[in-house]
Amino acid sequence: MEHSTRSSSAVKVLIIDDETQIRKFLDIALRAQGYKTLLAETGQQGLETLALHGADLVVLDLGLPDLDGLEVLKQLREWSQVPVIILSVRADETEKVALLDAGANDYVTKPFSVQELMARIRVMLRSSLGQTIESVIFDDGILKIDFAQRQVFLANVLLSLTRKEFQLLMLLAQHRGQLLTQPHILKELWGPTHQQDTHYLRILVAKLRNKLNDDAIHPKYISTEPGVGLRFLA
Repeated sequence: MEHSTRSSSAVKVLIIDDETQIRKFLDIALRAQGYKTLLAETGQQGLETLALHGADLVVLDLGLPDLDGLEVLKQLREWSQVPVIILSVRADETEKVALLDAGANDYVTKPFSVQELMARIRVMLRSSLGQTIESVIFDDGILKIDFAQRQVFLANVLLSLTRKEFQLLMLLAQHRGQLLTQPHILKELWGPTHQQDTHYLRILVAKLRNKLNDDAIHPKYISTEPGVGLRFLA
């Protein structure tokens, strides 16, 4: 089934969820924002719908009647790089890491607020449609990151960052709004043999936060999801 309140050029979001109420709720909320929606009740139906009609983003529930959400994700990733946001009543850290490392772009735990989900969807779409990094500079009026010149300014003051501190900040900022797992970050910064060395990352994050005047408890830039990873707040 496909519903639309806009032209055929509207962004398409595929919802794969076996709960009728959730599907209807998301369908109404997304169409109210001008998105097209594609609805699927099972994992297999979702995969077929994506293959036949395409989508700009997938909202995937883990508790499906035919295929486990992780299996759907793995099959999907064999031929598509469409952004995927996972929905689940489960919030196990190990599971979150496994899903994100298997190719999920973000994870929302039920029950969730529609405002939070819509914000995550906007972040994913901006990124996938090539609008997140529209220039080589991130600038929110206080923090300015010049990716090309490898310079970082805080309140117009040039910061002295080490190579690894800049690499971490650049990695997070280029995926702002997205949750990056610890193993992924460690692999990017130190290579595949250091994916378990989380203490490296803890020390680096603490140093970077200090230079950004960022608070770990009430972060403005770098948010930690314990046991899972880091998110650069858009």
